[in-house]
Amino acid sequence: MNEITAAITAVGAYVPEDILTNKMLEEMVDTNDEWITSRTGIKERRILKDPDKGTSYLAIEAAKNLIEKSSLDPAEIDVVILATATPDMPVAASAVHVATQIGAVNAFGYDLQAACSGFLYAMSTASAYIESGRYKKVLVIGADKMSSIIDYTDRTTCIIFGDGAGAVLMEPNDEGFGLQDEILRSDSVGRASLNIEAGGSIMPPNEQTVARKLHFVRQDGKTVFKFAVSNMAEVSEHIMKRNHLTNEDVDWLVAHQANKRIVGATAKRMNLEDEKVLMNIERYGNTTSATLPLLLSDYEKNFKKGDNIIFASFGGGFTWGATFLKWAYNS
Repeated sequence: MNEITAAITAVGAYVPEDILTNKMLEEMVDTNDEWITSRTGIKERRILKDPDKGTSYLAIEAAKNLIEKSSLDPAEIDVVILATATPDMPVAASAVHVATQIGAVNAFGYDLQAACSGFLYAMSTASAYIESGRYKKVLVIGADKMSSIIDYTDRTTCIIFGDGAGAVLMEPNDEGFGLQDEILRSDSVGRASLNIEAGGSIMPPNEQTVARKLHFVRQDGKTVFKFAVSNMAEVSEHIMKRNHLTNEDVDWLVAHQANKRIVGATAKRMNLEDEKVLMNIERYGNTTSATLPLLLSDYEKNFKKGDNIIFASFGGGFTWGATFLKWAYNS
C-alpha cells in the first residue's frame, strides 16, 4: 500500500471589485507611483469598501469559487481552516461562519493566525490531518481584509496592503503527489517590529488606544525587510538541498507577495529563472494570508501534474517557512 500524502486538488479565489491605485494614494499621503513601484513592485490593490462585510465575506466567496469550479459537494468537507490576521471579531471563529455559509454542514472549523505565514502553516496542519487518515477533505482558506487595520495616513503601511482571499482543497493522494517536505520557523525577536499594539489582553481597547491609533498595523520596515530577505531565502534554499533539488528541478516558486525585492532575493538564492517566479503583487499588493492561494489561482492553468513547487513565506511575529509540494493534476 502506497504512503498517503496530502495533495491540492482544487483552487479558488476572490478579490473585491474596488481598486486603490498608486495614483490615488498620491492624493492621500506624501508618496508617488514611481517610489511605490520601484521599492515594492505594487501598482494597485483591491479594497473591500462595504463596512458591513468582513474577512469572512472574502473567504466565503473564495470557497464558493472553488466549490463551483470543482463541482465539490460542500457536505463532504471535513475541516475548514481559515488563515487570517483579520478575523471578523476577536471571539467566535470566522472559519465556523464560513463553513456554515458555504454548506459545509459536516465540517468543523477554526482560525489560524501566523500573520503572512498563516496559509503555509494551515497547509501543514491540513496535511497532518489527511496523512493521519482521520479526514479526507480539508478546505484551507487564506483571507484578510487588511484595509480594516490600515491607517491611510501612514505612508509606510497604506501603500503595501490590500484585501483578498484564496482557497485550496487538500485530499489524500497515493501516487506520490502533494506535500513532500516543509521547514517552518518562528522567532519573537520580531514581535515589536510588526504588530498591532492594542486590542489584545495586554492593552485592551479604550478611548486612549483608539485616539493614539494603536489598533492599526505598525512596522519597522527596514528591520522587517532585512529579516524577510535573509530568512525566506535561507529556508527556500535549505528545502531544496534537503530534497536534492537543483534549480532545474524546481518548476515554480510560489512566494509571499510582500515586496518584489524580497521575492527576487529568494529566487536569486535558489538560482531560479524569472519565468519560474510567480508574481501578482503589482495587482493586489500584500494580502497577507491570501497571497499564496491567490498566486495558485492566477497561475493554475500553468501547472502540470508532477510539477515541483516551492512555497515560501515570511510574516510578523516573526514567522516564516518553505514547503515542497508536487502538483497533483493537470489544470
